[in-house]
Amino acid sequence: MNIAAGPTDDACAAMPWPARGCDSHPHASGPRAVLPGYFSNRGWRWPTFGWVRRVIAALLLGLAAAAGHGAAVLVLEVHDAIGPASADYLIRGLSRAGEAKAPLVVISLDTPGGLDTSMRQIIQAMLSSPVPVAVFVSPEGARAASAGTYILYAAHIAAMAPATTLGAATPVAIGLPGFGNPPGEPARPPASRSSEARPDDAKSGEPKAGAPSPAPAADAMTAKQVNDAAAFIRGLAQQRGRNAEWAERAVREAVSLTASEALREKVIDVVAQGVPDLLAQIDGRTVRVQGAEVKLATRGLGFETVLPDWRQRLLAVIANPSFALILMMIGLYGLIFEFMSPGFGVPGVTGAICLLLGLFALQMLPVNYAGLGLVLLGMALFAAEMLTPAFGVFGIGGAVAFVAGGLLLFDRDIPGAGVPLPLIIGLAAASAAFFLLGGRMALTARRRPVVSGREEMTGAPGEVLAVEADGTAWALVHGERWKVTSSDPLAPGQRVRVLALRGLTLEVVLADSPLTPP
Repeated sequence: MNIAAGPTDDACAAMPWPARGCDSHPHASGPRAVLPGYFSNRGWRWPTFGWVRRVIAALLLGLAAAAGHGAAVLVLEVHDAIGPASADYLIRGLSRAGEAKAPLVVISLDTPGGLDTSMRQIIQAMLSSPVPVAVFVSPEGARAASAGTYILYAAHIAAMAPATTLGAATPVAIGLPGFGNPPGEPARPPASRSSEARPDDAKSGEPKAGAPSPAPAADAMTAKQVNDAAAFIRGLAQQRGRNAEWAERAVREAVSLTASEALREKVIDVVAQGVPDLLAQIDGRTVRVQGAEVKLATRGLGFETVLPDWRQRLLAVIANPSFALILMMIGLYGLIFEFMSPGFGVPGVTGAICLLLGLFALQMLPVNYAGLGLVLLGMALFAAEMLTPAFGVFGIGGAVAFVAGGLLLFDRDIPGAGVPLPLIIGLAAASAAFFLLGGRMALTARRRPVVSGREEMTGAPGEVLAVEADGTAWALVHGERWKVTSSDPLAPGQRVRVLALRGLTLEVVLADSPLTPP
């Protein structure tokens, strides 16, 4: 192969730089061979612009691919009862997805139900979200009962894993036990659609044969709640194009469906094995988000699970009704102990913190104020038993009031909103035992003889040490030399007993004389 000789060094130096086709290596002499695709400038070699363009194009393609795959699907997990903590977690997660411009939010749901207020907050956030929301009842064996059914109906995409269920969406009223329908009987309005009174019957003023009698006040309140819930879920079903008739039955009759049945009844859109399968199945579907049609492009997208932060975990613990009741007890007892023995500080500070946290939890939960009053009355009676022992009367009354208040404080029929009966009885028994024991110890200590102080000197034995010429006498009492006076003549060595303390002088009598104060 022939290599063309380049120009000499002198000729190269005379050429303009872009046209130099030589290599002026400091150690080279004479003409040098020129490599194709390179410029040479006194020892420096630079690639041609063709290579630069290829590198820049590759970088741009990489950046474009990274930008296309950078917005991952956000997965939020709610595997507990719907409450203030889960509502805060989901609302913040939807807000984060909107800021990150995520293509989709998947809510992995497994819940027995929860609070109506928290459920409505979640649904309002889902309806106003700029990001499509898919609710996925998972993993296998999970359920979306009660409040979970409403949340599933509010989603842009409703999906379930195999062997999951939904339904039983009848609302449960919070109030005194015994009101409303018996347990296990579905709530029903006073008159169904098929049994509504006809105009002719109203004009005649006579009730139709077989017509239901007017509902009591408690049933009327239940009917109002059921009708409101039925209208709410029916509106969600109409907005998302799902089975509104079955949704109303889930509210009025508490019916449930499996995943395959829900897909057949057009209650849900997809039955998927997992999040990747869900993203593949909904790819290309069109949903309506804030009045605009959005086509989902989710096949092959990555997903990121967003876990609750420390604030939401703390909120979940505090908002637990059982923990809230315990915080209230610790707070009140800490303040009582601080007032009984001020100066230590720890019971007062701990009690104030726990009491504030307990009150914060109560304002987030549906509280029956009659029950709260009974709980506070029980604690007050416990404290009264300790401060003024009444032979257990206040303690027993406090235990009864505490148990009754604990049963009425939260509705145990609402998932996650009740306090277990064993916990209530255990707290009442522990409080009663503590205060009764404390009262008995205080009463026993009150009956004990005084062992120190001014009162303890009365009746104390002593021995006369000396009697001075002016009549001043000195005696040894409790190993101490005291100046003593007596109505009886004293002599050294006599045994005496203290009758009273007058300043720094003891008034004594002979040991065989009765202790009769003057």
